[in-house]
Amino acid sequence: MNISQRYRLSLPLLTDMYQLTMAQGYWKKGMQEQEAVFHLYFRSNPFKGGYTVCAGLEDALDLLRNFRFTEEDLAYLRSLKGSQNQQLFEEGFLEHLRDLEFSCDVDAIPEGTVVFPNEPLLRIKGPILQCQLLETPLLTILNFQTLIATKAARVVDAAQGDKVLEFGMRRAQGPDGAISAARAAYIGGVGATSNMMAGQLFNIPVKGTHAHSWVMSFEEEQKAFSAYADVFPHDSVFLVDTYKTLDGIRKAIEVAKEMRAKGSELRGIRLDSGDLAYLSIEGRRMLDEAGFSDVSILASNDLDEHLIQSLKLQGARIDTWGIGTKLVTAYDQPALGGVYKLAAFRQADGEWDYKLKLSEQLIKISTPGILQVRRFYQGNSIVGDMIYSEPLEVNASATMVHPNDPTQRKSFSRECTHEDLLVPVFRVGKQVYDTPSLTAIQQRNRKQLSLLHETYRRFLNPHIYKVGLEERLHDQKMDLIIQLRKKEQSQEA
Repeated sequence: MNISQRYRLSLPLLTDMYQLTMAQGYWKKGMQEQEAVFHLYFRSNPFKGGYTVCAGLEDALDLLRNFRFTEEDLAYLRSLKGSQNQQLFEEGFLEHLRDLEFSCDVDAIPEGTVVFPNEPLLRIKGPILQCQLLETPLLTILNFQTLIATKAARVVDAAQGDKVLEFGMRRAQGPDGAISAARAAYIGGVGATSNMMAGQLFNIPVKGTHAHSWVMSFEEEQKAFSAYADVFPHDSVFLVDTYKTLDGIRKAIEVAKEMRAKGSELRGIRLDSGDLAYLSIEGRRMLDEAGFSDVSILASNDLDEHLIQSLKLQGARIDTWGIGTKLVTAYDQPALGGVYKLAAFRQADGEWDYKLKLSEQLIKISTPGILQVRRFYQGNSIVGDMIYSEPLEVNASATMVHPNDPTQRKSFSRECTHEDLLVPVFRVGKQVYDTPSLTAIQQRNRKQLSLLHETYRRFLNPHIYKVGLEERLHDQKMDLIIQLRKKEQSQEA
């Protein structure tokens, strides 16, 4: 089930008001059908990391596929008043929205792909009014899911092959935050979720144990374990830290012996507080000495990639990691910061007028053109990404320029292979892309990360992956910056 089915058929009002006021402006000035190109991208990797995992495309495609204004939407817009108590949106404009049919071309980087700053995740080309209306909903979908998928990939990396479960629903930012986070976390590599609705919607495996309240509802801890084992003789994982953790482990072992005598086995114990390294080491020793070496130890309690890495270094004997708050809320970076910028505008004579957002901050100066991302491979590694503009011929030497330092350049040898990352997903408003299964997307992410050298994947001061502008695109951008600066100066004079 996709995003429109989770809420309602159409989501055109999942947007900011200024998108609609600009849309009416385009309509009023007769510009609504003029062709434009926008790019959606982000400016820096989240979590001070060396890479990002693209996610959210399937929901974005569903939004586009069902993009239409209902009578209910139009009635709401009709009810809005301006400062003079006049109808804010004119009837003619509302009629235009009623008849609007999505007709843009959209290219996208497939979900699960490892991506980097300034690379367009989406390229939208079509009537400027339509392109403008898509800015906010596309950003809210891709920003969040890309952020969570990246966090999940980092956690899975830290776990070094151990099982990782997403346990964060109760701490998520509302119902859709929980559902979207579970989907994105699965793309990033987690093996299961505790979120039952996400399991139903996306066919993600679901896992869970029991809460402290189960233990507290019985007079004795051991009786609580025994009762749970009676209900789930082949699927019991006991939460052992309601009172004293080591005592809880001893009681879990006693119940495990009772289960074995009846022909079933305890699956695991869960640690949710205290010194997880010490308790897991002692717990493993106790379980092994009692003959339960197959019983796994699951840990939760505000874990993230940094704490997992630390516990690994301390010799913790944890087999499965339940990650909650710090995954689904992207605790240490709550927003990706993706942007959506106009890069080209078709003039009446049919020629493209390339656009650039100027800024005093170099990082905020956008890149003009109709952009594509070419990824270069050498052996079993990705070695660099070159952003180029499709109307410009790519230089024969495949040379790119550092986006913030034109003195730094890199050329790729003829031995390198390459692929262009943006693929067609919509043409003239019709979907032309077959959406892969969520499992296939997760597998793509694993493959992508395996091609990325470990120095880019480390958590502290990762190596910076090389992304640059193709030479001709760089020159075009510099020329446009100079033109705009001169225009500014002439206006100030």
